[in-house]
Amino acid sequence: MRITSLFARGAVSPLSKFLLSAAVAATPVAFGSAALAQETIRFGAPLPLTGALAPEALKQQQGYDLWAEQVNKAGGIDVGGKKMKVEIVYTDYQSNTPRAVQAAEQLITQEKVNFLFSPFGSGAAKAASTVSERYKVPTIASTASSSQVYDQGYKYLFGTFTPNDTLTTPLTELVVKQAPDVKRVAILARNDLFPLAIAQEMEKSAKQNGLEVVSFERYAINTMDHSSALAQIKSQNPHWIFATGYINDLVLLRKQMGDQRIEAQVVTMIAGPAYQEFIDAAGAGAENISSAAWWHPAVRYEGVDIFKTADNYVELFRAKYNATPDYAQASSSISGDLFRLAIEKAGSLDRDKVRDELAKMDVVTFWGPVRFGPTGQINSLEPPVFQIQGAKAIVVHPPEIKQGELRLGVK
Repeated sequence: MRITSLFARGAVSPLSKFLLSAAVAATPVAFGSAALAQETIRFGAPLPLTGALAPEALKQQQGYDLWAEQVNKAGGIDVGGKKMKVEIVYTDYQSNTPRAVQAAEQLITQEKVNFLFSPFGSGAAKAASTVSERYKVPTIASTASSSQVYDQGYKYLFGTFTPNDTLTTPLTELVVKQAPDVKRVAILARNDLFPLAIAQEMEKSAKQNGLEVVSFERYAINTMDHSSALAQIKSQNPHWIFATGYINDLVLLRKQMGDQRIEAQVVTMIAGPAYQEFIDAAGAGAENISSAAWWHPAVRYEGVDIFKTADNYVELFRAKYNATPDYAQASSSISGDLFRLAIEKAGSLDRDKVRDELAKMDVVTFWGPVRFGPTGQINSLEPPVFQIQGAKAIVVHPPEIKQGELRLGVK
C-alpha cells in the first residue's frame, strides 16, 4: 500500500503529517515495497485521512487493509488461473470534496489503478463518481446510502448501503409500536448530502406513521455551537429527538444537549452511535440513544466471501486492531471482496467484464445477501436497529437477531 498526499506536498500541517505517518505506520509491510515487486491488482482509495472526517476514513482504511491482508495471505485473487496479489493505493483528500474528485482522477490517470473505491460519504462519492464513469472504472461505494448518489444513470458505480429509508422506516415503526404516546418529533440535521437526506427520510417516515414533526433544523458543516437550534427544539417539547451528522458532530451535540438538560422519550442519532468511539466519548450520555446501521456483529449469514461469517470477521478484526468492528469497517472489507468475487467470475481484469459481473451478482456474504439494483445500489439487506444499553450497541430489530428491547427515556 502507498499513501499519496495529492494536494499538500511541502505544505502539510504538523498534525496532518502526524496522522499520515500514523496511517502509514499502521499499514502492514505486505502492502508496501514488497507488493510493488510482484504483479498486483491495484485498487485506488481516496480517503479523508486528515481533516474533520479523519475518524471515518480510518475505519474504511482498516476495513480495506484487513481484506487485502486476508486475500494476500490466501495467495491473491485468481484471475483466469493466475494468482495476483492486491495493492491498495490511498490518497488523502483532506476532508474536502472537490479534492476527492481530483484524487479519484489522479488515481485513475497517474497511479493507473485497476479499480476504485469511492471516497467517504454520499456527497464525495457522488461527486467522484463522475470521474470513474467517464473513465469506465468499476467503483464500489462502501459508505454512501443516499439515493441521490445513484440516480445519475451511471453503469460503473455500485454501493453496499441500502437507501436511507431502510433505516428510518423500521425505526419509526418500532417506536410507534412500542411507544404509542410518542407523537411529536424534532429533527436536527447536518446540512450535508447524507445527513440531510436521511433526516428528510425520517420526516417522511414520521408523517406516514401519524407523527407530528414539530421542528426541522439544519446546522452548517463545522458548526461548534448548537445552542440556538437546541433551544428551539427544547421549546417544542418533543417526545422524540432525531439528529444526524458524523461522529464528531454527534458527540458535540450530545454534550450540548446535556448542558441544556434536553431530554426526550426517544433520542436517535445517525450515524455516530454505531461506533465504539461515540460510546466512549459520550460516556453516560450515550445511554439509551437509538440508531440504525447497515450491519452489526450480531448478523448471522454463511457467506461465499473470504470471511465466511460475521463471527470470523469479528475475530480477525479484533486480532488485527484489538477492537470490535462496526458497519463502516465491515462494509469496506466486503466491498473489497465483492471486487474479488467479480474478478474471479470474470476471469479477467477487463473493466467491462468485471462491471458486468458486479451488476448481475447475487451472493450471500458475512455482510448479508448482496444484489445490486438497477441503479447500482444494493437492495437486498435489512439493516439492524439498535440502542446503546450498558455501553453496548444492542440490536432491538429485526427479531431474528434481536438482543434486547427498546428502552424509553423520560416522558
